[in-house]
Amino acid sequence: MIAQTAKSKFRQKIVTFGGKTGHFQLLTGLKKFNDPSLITAVVGTWDSGGSSGILRTELGVLPPGDIRACLLALMEDDEQQRVAQRLFDDRLKEVVGPLKGHSLGNLIGVRLDRIFHGQDRGTDAERALFRIRGQVLPASLTDLTLGCHTERGVEVDGETNIDKRSERKDFDPKDRIVRIYFGTHADNNPKVLTAISQADKIVFAPGDLFTSVLPHLLIDGVAEAICRSRAKVYFVLNLTTKPGETDSFKASDYLKALLFYLGNKKRLNFLVVSNARLDKEIVNLYKKEGQEVVELDEELCRKLAPNVKVVKAKLGEYLKKDHLLRHNSERLAKAILESGSA
Repeated sequence: MIAQTAKSKFRQKIVTFGGKTGHFQLLTGLKKFNDPSLITAVVGTWDSGGSSGILRTELGVLPPGDIRACLLALMEDDEQQRVAQRLFDDRLKEVVGPLKGHSLGNLIGVRLDRIFHGQDRGTDAERALFRIRGQVLPASLTDLTLGCHTERGVEVDGETNIDKRSERKDFDPKDRIVRIYFGTHADNNPKVLTAISQADKIVFAPGDLFTSVLPHLLIDGVAEAICRSRAKVYFVLNLTTKPGETDSFKASDYLKALLFYLGNKKRLNFLVVSNARLDKEIVNLYKKEGQEVVELDEELCRKLAPNVKVVKAKLGEYLKKDHLLRHNSERLAKAILESGSA
């Protein structure tokens, strides 16, 4: 049975934008305290790596990985979610042939897309199959390739190549990304624009800034729809920087990039940041991997976005079992749901 005690506390129409891990954490928390049927997760469709990238190349489908993660996050029954996660994450290691190494969750999604003639309809079919009330929408139904330019004129094509830019021998962490773009026109998913127009709150989830979060604003009409909407707009700051994307970034650098692609510095209402104290051991561990805790330079943030209110909460937590630093899903959800007026 699905427990209903906490879910009736909030009834806010929420639209979220993001990628995989950070988006998963956000949705996992929101569905516990807000009516799940009022949550719409908008998911990127430009992933070019891993199982998703191979399926995209070989079958000509849109990448299913991030959609799979959001569907999993929105499952309301804990036992169902545990079983589904083991199923979705199975990589068919014992299989001999082209299916070996693929996520079974990706294969299920791709097959439903084919059966129901489109990723949007296939995703709805998967929601019905797993009794998921929250909505998951592909950001665009266009086959998109993400690219970027750096300050020194380096051009990188493909989401995975941008994501792994720090692994290149000629990588210079001081050579920042200055522009991202799609190689072709990015048509919008009309359902996304409708969801934006009806939202009480719009949330940019934590995630890779230039490959998971900001590309949503490159899609035709999305930034304009957000600026026209009456929703409160939230930007969840990452806990750490990422090599190759946000080296040495402070909060103001993240904010500046978001405002540039949003196109309206007055449209952001809330910047959600973690003020949790982290052990020096954890901080040093991440430094060795080229990641630093993101510093909140609050005064500069307020100058960049005059209307922004900074929401601080103890969001960062270190998961010893997985050796990972993550946003606490429940605290993150409460910080968003309890701030502002729906």
